[in-house]
Amino acid sequence: MRYIQSLALLLVTGLLVSCSPQNQSVDLVRTAIVNTTVIDVVNGVRQNQTIVFEGDEIVAVGPTDTIQEVSKTIDGSGKFVIPGLWDMHVHLTASNLFDSSILPLLLSYGITSVRDTGGMLEDLLPLIEESKKGKYPGQRIYYSGPLLDGEFVVYDGSSLFRPSTGTANTMPEKAAATVAELKKNGASFIKIYEMVQPEVFDALVTAAEKENLPVAAHVPLSTRASLAGPRLASMEHLRNILLDCTSNTEELLGLRQEMLTNKEGMLGGALRSSIHREQRKLAMQHQDRDQCQETINALVGTIQVPTLSLGNRGEGFSLRQDWLDAVSRLPEPVRSIWQAAGSIQRGSSDSYRAAHSAAQKELVKRMLETGVVFGAGTDIPIPPSVPGHSLHLELEALVAAGLSPLEAIGAATLTPAKFFSIEHEIGSVDVGKKADLLILSLDPLENISNTQSIESIIAQGRHLDEADITKLTAQSSEGTLMLDILSVLYKLITALGFSLF
Repeated sequence: MRYIQSLALLLVTGLLVSCSPQNQSVDLVRTAIVNTTVIDVVNGVRQNQTIVFEGDEIVAVGPTDTIQEVSKTIDGSGKFVIPGLWDMHVHLTASNLFDSSILPLLLSYGITSVRDTGGMLEDLLPLIEESKKGKYPGQRIYYSGPLLDGEFVVYDGSSLFRPSTGTANTMPEKAAATVAELKKNGASFIKIYEMVQPEVFDALVTAAEKENLPVAAHVPLSTRASLAGPRLASMEHLRNILLDCTSNTEELLGLRQEMLTNKEGMLGGALRSSIHREQRKLAMQHQDRDQCQETINALVGTIQVPTLSLGNRGEGFSLRQDWLDAVSRLPEPVRSIWQAAGSIQRGSSDSYRAAHSAAQKELVKRMLETGVVFGAGTDIPIPPSVPGHSLHLELEALVAAGLSPLEAIGAATLTPAKFFSIEHEIGSVDVGKKADLLILSLDPLENISNTQSIESIIAQGRHLDEADITKLTAQSSEGTLMLDILSVLYKLITALGFSLF
């Protein structure tokens, strides 16, 4: 998170992690990916296909022997084509470690669209403008603006580990103006955070509905998931849903509401952490299947973005070769911090965290059985999750929780398009859809981890081959004193038992 930025200001001045500007030009010739297998959640599996795109639009899809009049071909023999991936939960400007490099890093892993779920507009808008001008390889960026929080803002800039990404919203009568201003500044949706009171939540959702903006939210701690969920287009994370899966849900809600009065005058971040520590343990002690099913039934119409890979950070992925390879592609000074985070988490053993992770996986299975739709998001850039690589880990986690590989692909392609009601534009491989495609060397339906076998990427009609992908993660070989110090501090702080996130 932007704790790094605050810490940097205390230690040294200046940090630049940059990538070389990429050519943003788009081929206007008719280009064909020939003789390939096409996979998407709308059409299933289509073999011996040729995909033709011109500029940023797919203009033909069909059997190879029926496609004519192309100027350029890409051999897709033995390959598999899926739509470009989305990460539905990112914070592009939450860490100045990545400022200019996060977009090409994401793209190198096949993420052609992102949904930024919380960042101050003064940080986001310059990055987006630079992307539009071609400074960075183009992704489709959809953003909410700041976290719309309550009186006690969690991410208020009050500490090294609580960057300023949230705003206070305490007066229902101001909700309409707040939402209108966000839309004026290009927001595609709004994000409501955990500390809002029910009357403010209601006013923000009502205002968003009038502005035709979808709403993403954590379950506010002042209410229940079963009440908030039906009004949302998506719910982020699962942790607060578990609070509504107990035999004493009303008792827990009363305790939360009392704690939210904040009689001790705690800062927002500390208050939320205190509530979570108390409530999650109580909830784990009083899980009730029937009550949980009632809650799940209420959430059938709301996309769930569970961010399972966040809860799995202690389950060994930092031992995997693909994670080690992903870390090796990070800029040198960043790499040391991610290696430190991985080392610490490999050495941690928390039975409660493991039980909570298992409960979330079970919740996903039950939601899936009930017909709940899932979206894939990762909450990057929280270490040791590597931006871009973490999305592939999330797909693995979704499959482990019960989704089929094809459903997991849908969670990162069609579902985010449906969130924005743009599935007629993107999310599947069809005529008239955007030319965002991944060419894989291995079948992702045989093993979902094969989504990492990226041979080339079509992003907004631009063909990026292996050499181009390598350039996306071109990195400086020189570190900085500041980041060397940060690495040491990260090790020290986390070793002492403090959580940064």
